[in-house]
Amino acid sequence: MKKRFKLMDLDCANCAAKMEDAIKRIEGVNSCTVSFMAQKLTLDAEDIRFDAILQEAIKVCKRIEPDCTVIL
Repeated sequence: MKKRFKLMDLDCANCAAKMEDAIKRIEGVNSCTVSFMAQKLTLDAEDIRFDAILQEAIKVCKRIEPDCTVIL
């Protein structure tokens, strides 16, 4: 399943790259892109565990950029 989410308060491209790399390492993630310019997260992950993977991805984003919010 592939879905896009808006990001709010993502402050730098370096943080976006760190988020992308960390999310790609989550088990079940097929691909991920975090666009600083578009302020978007595109997540492609296993259908059966998508919600759990998304919650892990949100935690990763918060750990790297505490002010960043994923709009569901």
